[in-house]
Amino acid sequence: MQIITIGLDIAKNVFQVHGIGAGEKVVIRKRLRRSQVLVFFEALSPCLIGMEACATAHYWARELTKLGHQVRLMPAKDVKAYVKRNKNDAADAEAICEAVRRPTMRFVQIKSVEQQGRLMLHRARDLLLRQRTQVINALRAHLAELGIVAAQGREGVKELLTIIAGEQDARLPTDAHASLAVLAAELQAMQTMIGALDKRIIAQHRSNEMSRRLESIPGIGVTGASAITAAVPDPKVFRSGRDFAAWIGIVPRQDSTGGKHKLGPISKRGDRYLRRILVVGACAVLRYARHRPEKYPWLTQLLARKPFRVVAVALANKMARIAWALLAKGGTYRAPALATAASGV
Repeated sequence: MQIITIGLDIAKNVFQVHGIGAGEKVVIRKRLRRSQVLVFFEALSPCLIGMEACATAHYWARELTKLGHQVRLMPAKDVKAYVKRNKNDAADAEAICEAVRRPTMRFVQIKSVEQQGRLMLHRARDLLLRQRTQVINALRAHLAELGIVAAQGREGVKELLTIIAGEQDARLPTDAHASLAVLAAELQAMQTMIGALDKRIIAQHRSNEMSRRLESIPGIGVTGASAITAAVPDPKVFRSGRDFAAWIGIVPRQDSTGGKHKLGPISKRGDRYLRRILVVGACAVLRYARHRPEKYPWLTQLLARKPFRVVAVALANKMARIAWALLAKGGTYRAPALATAASGV
């Protein structure tokens, strides 16, 4: 019997296939090794293949699409509701096969190799930034044990590095100096690697017209604009700016029932990296607004009533909606006063 739909549970080495034919009848349940996957699907007639959007899913989606199959990726949390019994590979594959045929299921857009490459720049840079922070904290902690403390910020770190570079400082024992010199060299290497990635991100930003338009939004710099355009090559997959903000996870989480609407903290679902970039950018705008209240009167009024972090998240939500509008409809950002003057109101 011809297979119509397949649920494919992917892993590192062992893959589980669950296929059905006409009349919802199960045609195949099979385990495949990694080397057998493409050979197996190459021998099949084109069919619908469902997979969870997890690690390596985009690679397999591209490869199976080349073989003529229709591939759909789904969020893993949406598939979980269709698991009928205890979790195992066979049950997961069956649930995927069931979920991919639902008309209300949400699907994940398949990323291209180029798009994944652009996102890897940001992921690698983010990893190096976190590791740099760890090394700086280690340097400060070790030197504090010896009574050497510096001010916060870059100047304080430079002061500590100067002390480590001076081999004649009597406050540093020989073994301590050897250990700290290794950490200082690692910090310098990280700075060099981060600078190299920053140059590639800036070049990527300058060559992308959409990214340059996003940079005009207050709070979204080069890094934020480049990250958004890399993560969302086609803004039309979202119906509105609110859907885009919900995908990032900066909309209130709902717990409503019986006609009573109850909104809690933000959902924190979706892309954590984009959410952090938007919130950090919003915090920068708010600090500027405190010194220039006449430029952002509505933010000044909001800060007078709400805590700083609450306002920052609200502004990040607004920034995400504006970013979607610019991506989907074109144009560049105009401040409210300029937009009002241009419309003649």
